[in-house]
Amino acid sequence: MSKVLIIGAGGVGTVVAHKVSQHPEVFQNIVIASRTKEKCDALAKAIGNPDIITDSVDADNVSELVALFKKHNPDIVINVALPYQDLPIMDACLECGVNYLDTANYEPKDEAKFEYSWQWAYRDRFKEAGLTAILGCGFDPGVSGVYTAYAAKHHFKEMHTLDIVDCNAGNHGKAFATNFNPEINIREVTQKGKYYENGKWIYTEPHEIHKPLTYPNIGARESYLLYHEELESLVKNFPTLRRARFWMTFGQEYLTHLRVIQNIGMARIDPIMYNGVEIVPIQFLKAVLPNPKDLGENYEGETSIGCRISGIGKDGKPLTYYIYNNCNHHEAYLETGAQAVSYTTGVPAAIGAMMFLTGKWKRPGVYNVEEFDPDPFMEKLNQMGLPWHEEFNIDLEL
Repeated sequence: MSKVLIIGAGGVGTVVAHKVSQHPEVFQNIVIASRTKEKCDALAKAIGNPDIITDSVDADNVSELVALFKKHNPDIVINVALPYQDLPIMDACLECGVNYLDTANYEPKDEAKFEYSWQWAYRDRFKEAGLTAILGCGFDPGVSGVYTAYAAKHHFKEMHTLDIVDCNAGNHGKAFATNFNPEINIREVTQKGKYYENGKWIYTEPHEIHKPLTYPNIGARESYLLYHEELESLVKNFPTLRRARFWMTFGQEYLTHLRVIQNIGMARIDPIMYNGVEIVPIQFLKAVLPNPKDLGENYEGETSIGCRISGIGKDGKPLTYYIYNNCNHHEAYLETGAQAVSYTTGVPAAIGAMMFLTGKWKRPGVYNVEEFDPDPFMEKLNQMGLPWHEEFNIDLEL
């Protein structure tokens, strides 16, 4: 009998809980925990599975996490809490002998910095404990790495360029809202850009480099070069890459709101004093913005996320390759009550846990998703709501 513990009951946690509940042949026992137990209770009720156990935990507190793990004794923890809670959860996993999976790499609470070094430093301890830690098992990071591994395994002798392209062409009807945790979202998109070329990292100003890219079933959308965490592991694990970049679409109204938020200081992550109380401006902003979990009901349109790769094919000839998924916001909401951004993150997390529990991705140590066999994961993507499509020898536009 296998038991999974999901930490987090937001939009992504909602999708993960729905998906694992759909596969009792793998996930026989399910526990959902977050800071607020009532959110977990409501989620369990919405799923309609009376066997789901709910609990509360402060995921910043290792001792609370240890008590939770000892109480429920899970086989694997799916961490869909906040990125700066990754290390406390990993510490608790080591203390209790529990395997680990997350969807985003650790970043310090007081610094918008994406780097795997903190989690990679746990490799020896997880290996010695005989435990598996799977890092970055959402869509990007996550499926983007699996796509790249699949391309390397089946289509390329050498990959030379990799461009991960992420388009949200949906409309939620709000003046301004973020599609996942506002604190993390705004920190991510306001930092400096960075990409890899010829063995070096090239830095850019935020949103400095942009161009229109054409997305399947959507059309042309202005796309902005950002730094995204999976680039760090992908250039390491696929050393033939000469250039690796990440692109994301933003509407002009979103960028205007974002610029105002920055200019008036509401994107600050350092504490300030207000009426004798210490507050963090971006955390206050999070409290007044729409909850990403509540955007799904009126969300229209779709997302399109994929990898555009060039290099030398297995036959020794030049090859361009595009692999992608399009996900409909409304269909995601009808199935899980969450919009497509949460859906595309939560489904891969559930699949990753399934890969571990069925023995396909079980290896002591700390690993990024592209270090495992991509084939069984790719098969489950098609079966669990994120079908993928391939195009060969096309103009990559990049």
